[in-house]
Amino acid sequence: MKSIKSLGALLLGALSAAPAMAQQTYEEMEQLTVNEQVTTVITASEPVRFVDISTDKVVGDQPINNTIRLKPKEGADVHADGDVLAIVTIVTERYRSQYALIYTTRLQEAVTDKQILPEERIAYNNPSVSMSTEEMAKYARSIWNSAARIRNVSTKQHRMTMRLNNIYSVGEYFFIDFSIENRTNIRFDIDELRVKLSDKKQSKATNAQMIELTPAFVLDQSQTFKYGYRNVIVLKKMTFPNDKVLSIELSEKQISGRAITLNIDYEDVLYADSFNALLLKEE
Repeated sequence: MKSIKSLGALLLGALSAAPAMAQQTYEEMEQLTVNEQVTTVITASEPVRFVDISTDKVVGDQPINNTIRLKPKEGADVHADGDVLAIVTIVTERYRSQYALIYTTRLQEAVTDKQILPEERIAYNNPSVSMSTEEMAKYARSIWNSAARIRNVSTKQHRMTMRLNNIYSVGEYFFIDFSIENRTNIRFDIDELRVKLSDKKQSKATNAQMIELTPAFVLDQSQTFKYGYRNVIVLKKMTFPNDKVLSIELSEKQISGRAITLNIDYEDVLYADSFNALLLKEE
């Protein structure tokens, strides 16, 4: 199990934004009994941004964005029942939680699955998060359910049509709504969704410059569709020159390996600002 590195300095800065709370000792915290033969899985209701384990007696990793795994390094030859091995601090987008990890020699007492309960969450303003994943999902679902306002941006490939439906600007993010109509009877099995910023005109004499962009959020995680597909992706706000184009590419798994790409000019992105007030009103 790969060890989570302590993010003490960054964590301290983030927690300084929290409301003043009464001091708390490990005896007043929620206590989790752990054993070296049992993996303790802690699941949060939203993505985990920081994890701090106060000692090196416990190792952990984060296999997915809202889940961490913990396990003592050593067993009963080193630790006794009731020993406090570490304090684990979990910081998400909008709250933090702390647990005291207590050693037990009895496997049946070791916690295997722990959900962070509402009463165990200390709310605070995370300075590194301007919009939570839950808020992004809320806006994205509203856009997904709205009518298309952009009609003139589309592409056709492999008897499929990919269209840009809407671009919204909310806070520091662009919400890009697009859809695909499949006019074949062959199901499209999604291999990869890629967003790129590349040269509008590529000359053979020069190397084309392409920047891969990672969406902050993707609404629909479906891996296949037959006739219709619609999704909303969220990108950090950016500006790019007129000789660049923003591309959304959806590729299919082999053997057929079909792909379709939608190119969005900067002029189209500029329309996003006019939708901001309307989207907020709809919410």
